[in-house]
Amino acid sequence: MSLPRRRFRWLGQRGARALVLMTVFVCAACGLVYELALVALGSYLIGDTVGQASIVLSVMVFAMGLGALLAKPLQRHAAVAFALVEVALALLGGLSVLLLYAAFAWLNLYQPALVVMALVVGLLIGAEIPLLMVLLQDIRSQDAGSAVADMFAADYVGALLGGLAFPFLLLPAFGQLQGALVVGAVNALAGLGLILLVFRRRLRRRNITGLTAAVVAVMVVLGVSFAFADDFEVTARQALYDDPIVYAEQTPYQEIVITESFSLAGDSDVRLYLNGDLQFSSIDEYRYHEALVHPAMAGTHRRVLVLGGGDGLALREILRYPDTRQVTLVDLDPAIIDLARHEPRLTTLNRNAFDDPRVRVVIADAFSWVRDNTEQFDVVVVDLPDPDSTATAKLYSVEFYGMLRRALTPEGRLVVQSGSPYFAPRSYWCIEASLREAGYIGTVPYHVDVPSFGDWGFHLAVNGQSTPQLRLDPEAPSLSFLDESVLEAATVFPADRRRVEVPPSTLMRPRIIEYAGDEWRHY
Repeated sequence: MSLPRRRFRWLGQRGARALVLMTVFVCAACGLVYELALVALGSYLIGDTVGQASIVLSVMVFAMGLGALLAKPLQRHAAVAFALVEVALALLGGLSVLLLYAAFAWLNLYQPALVVMALVVGLLIGAEIPLLMVLLQDIRSQDAGSAVADMFAADYVGALLGGLAFPFLLLPAFGQLQGALVVGAVNALAGLGLILLVFRRRLRRRNITGLTAAVVAVMVVLGVSFAFADDFEVTARQALYDDPIVYAEQTPYQEIVITESFSLAGDSDVRLYLNGDLQFSSIDEYRYHEALVHPAMAGTHRRVLVLGGGDGLALREILRYPDTRQVTLVDLDPAIIDLARHEPRLTTLNRNAFDDPRVRVVIADAFSWVRDNTEQFDVVVVDLPDPDSTATAKLYSVEFYGMLRRALTPEGRLVVQSGSPYFAPRSYWCIEASLREAGYIGTVPYHVDVPSFGDWGFHLAVNGQSTPQLRLDPEAPSLSFLDESVLEAATVFPADRRRVEVPPSTLMRPRIIEYAGDEWRHY
């Protein structure tokens, strides 16, 4: 039954109905932001974008349906029930990122906590629409089909706003933690505003007082959390690392963290982490970078392409060859390049490599850049993050390696950092299978010991019909770790880590993500 017209005298039915639809619009935007925030957080912390999105979206859609059913008994008191749902949703949705980050940093319970959070938030979002439908029909007698059309039109348009606001407004302006808190505050005010402006006369005074007090309490909690979010983030981040953090930045692409510790003798150990994954330790990084770069430089190396390697350490080794005329470095994140140019700890390690006039830096996605590239290089060094997400798996695919062949001169050489043949053997040998499927007839797998990483491997390939020789260039500079005897030993794999026959990884079937996720889970 519709409410008497006098209940909306100051607004009129049209105004009251517009406010209800506006609230639907705002609540839909807030709800989608909560979903996207959970997906983004999982992508940052876990790295498995597809897996995290599947968990969050499937659990939340299921919970929304369940929430709609559970809201049926509440329809008799739709105004109060809706206000309470919005209060609870604003509190949990606003605090969701903060609570899940705490579960990840201190409790090691991120995945169970994510499922519970997605379930509860989904239940509350699912309860909104049935209650708002009752409130809309109470304002104005309207057939069910028209009411549903109006309701879902506002809901879907609001979802569009939330979907666009999250990556382009909230993340750049506030970041993950504070962005969710801001949306929670908007959610609480929208719910209370609708009830006080449109349905106030339906409520008893004590209901109004209680709801107002609840919203004020939620706003205080969200406000205090907003004020201390930066301190919380610093404390939680430090809990994830053994050594003191000396630099931290969340860019649109990744979380960059630098730690530094000192031995009793006063020696410094500087470590770079991207999304929690160790990229190097200053104590032994020379082992990794000498093994990565110098075998590929054995031969003509006038023009060199580096994909990734934004820290400048591979660049440092390449520039030690005076006859190298140009080095093109392609990296996605300008923040890591800027850090490598100006952060004293990094410039000391890379010997100010980016100041060399032979270096050309390109800020671009490596896959897209290689696809559009028309240049050719004598050497290509692929120094990219491990393939533990969809964003990086495409850079370990048959298609990507096939495109790299066009970037190589007829006898050009390609080297790929390939992870650990001990800890992740299927991932390691999958890279070789993908290279061969892409047309590299001869490949040479090799591995060395890097204490901070463990047993770490590479693949050397040549853009021709022959198999490359694993050797050092006669004009190679003096090295601290690598020599011909080490290279000879590097091609020998122990009996428990011999070649594993696995199918290649492609864009449409990124098997390497499955292998990496399964193998690294145990370490």
